[in-house]
Amino acid sequence: MKENLYLTQDLAIINYNAAYPRTEIELLNSADFANVLRYFIDYTKEHMEDLYYYILNGKTEREATFEMIKLLRQMIVLELDEIDSPYLNDKGKLLDVIEAVYDFWKRHQRFSIINAGRGMAIQESSYIAADSGFNNLIRQLYRTLEEKVQGRKNSVYRQIQSGTNAAIAIRENGLKLSDTYAKLKGIWFVDSIMLRTPLIMHPRSNKRTGMFAERDSNPMEEFSGNAQEWFCYPAKIGSLLAFIYFHRDFIASAISLGNLFELANEDECRQKPDLICLFGNEDGKEQTSFYYDAQEDVWIGCVSYHERIEYFGYIKKMSLTLHNLAQMKKGWLPIHGAFVNITLKNGKRKGIMLMGDSGAGKSESIEALKALGHDKIKEIEVVFDDMGTIHIENGVPYGQGTEIGAFIRLDDLDPGTPYRDMDRSIFMNPESSNARVITPAAAYDIVAANHRIDLFAYANNYDDKLGMHRFEDLADAKAVCKEGKRMALGTTQEVGISTTYFANPFGPMQKQEICEPLIDTIFQCLQEQRVWIGEIYTHLGFDKDSRTGLQTAAEQLLAFIEQE
Repeated sequence: MKENLYLTQDLAIINYNAAYPRTEIELLNSADFANVLRYFIDYTKEHMEDLYYYILNGKTEREATFEMIKLLRQMIVLELDEIDSPYLNDKGKLLDVIEAVYDFWKRHQRFSIINAGRGMAIQESSYIAADSGFNNLIRQLYRTLEEKVQGRKNSVYRQIQSGTNAAIAIRENGLKLSDTYAKLKGIWFVDSIMLRTPLIMHPRSNKRTGMFAERDSNPMEEFSGNAQEWFCYPAKIGSLLAFIYFHRDFIASAISLGNLFELANEDECRQKPDLICLFGNEDGKEQTSFYYDAQEDVWIGCVSYHERIEYFGYIKKMSLTLHNLAQMKKGWLPIHGAFVNITLKNGKRKGIMLMGDSGAGKSESIEALKALGHDKIKEIEVVFDDMGTIHIENGVPYGQGTEIGAFIRLDDLDPGTPYRDMDRSIFMNPESSNARVITPAAAYDIVAANHRIDLFAYANNYDDKLGMHRFEDLADAKAVCKEGKRMALGTTQEVGISTTYFANPFGPMQKQEICEPLIDTIFQCLQEQRVWIGEIYTHLGFDKDSRTGLQTAAEQLLAFIEQE
């Protein structure tokens, strides 16, 4: 990225490698501040007409920009009665402008980038310290100007994150693939991330639409990216290595991956990736597709550039789809669900795996169990909260996870649950329907380890039965799971009763011919190992505000865990 500041209607990316103001005067003298002020003046023309004409004061927008900056520079070093400016004839309006510019800046999703290990315009040893310094500078400039116009100090100070919402350090990285992928070789990798949590995002889209479809050609043939506009988030998804390339306009989604997928280190990134995702490709096709490069043995996903893909579900689910396709090829069965190891205070321990499509009540059942058994449960170890796998080793079925965090629908949780870990969480459109939170859930070493399974249950949110039901016939269990029925709750474009093959539209549905024999093998192994196989009734499809169904299900889950 060459620009000092990349600025759009709702996004700002600050390049500390190119410029880093250290003082209020340096900031006010910068071309970037003038650029922000010009954007603001243009904004006031449509949204704050009174301020627009106050700022213009009979001048052109360009002239007014420099007149306003001149005044602000003078205010840093002089008292107001020493300054000759027509803007001072109405100090109330001037204060309104200062407040409005500050709010205009804060409404943007703001991020910074810096080269890891070698500064250019900035020489600080820590990019976190550098970003904190910039944050303090913006806040101090605002307070200096505000208090100068007020003629008094504030009595209450709020330490708002005034500079950025998050920061990333980036580094160069080689790519061990053929020349087919030459366009990717100059793109810098995310080395580390600093999140200012709780972080609140406002993506323009709030649900996912469409399906992930297989394509006949490699998306690299239509890749339009370059090293100035693209970055790569190297992720460890379960036991696989994924290089998730993203257009900078979707940096908010990419940075949010820090709460979901373990960031691969520099040594790990020297390996050939198992998966490649191109997120925000300007191919003009508005598609979400994947391709298997047999020669390189790598799965490639492509999500076309569109404002709707700001919804985090696109980058998350495409990455998981690629993971599932690769794992099925290895003979592992992807499970759309949740898996936890519950250890009671009396020493009893059970591995609980719940399966179901979005909104079925997997995470909600676990949360209800936590609340019900708080005085009996010693520890809850999360293996996965959305997507995992079952594979067989030495005749034993084991579960593994994919994510170190959870992407949870706020509407389906108890009111207090989202706030328990809010100091580490990322909230997305919390004031809207289908609001989501991404919160850390488990260490990668736990997620990627083998875990024994004691209970495997399908999360049923569409029947009016209560509690849990054990299948006597394995054929019935497989039939229910393959049908993948649920009452859709509006998390995607679906509404009402819907069915999805194996409750998993992220790989198994697209490759049923590969998944079908895996289901037979895995379920047979589960039965032979005396794993409890059945259904858990969540009732979320009937009344998501009532917790009665979840409470009963949690009671029976706890009773199962307490059994010998």
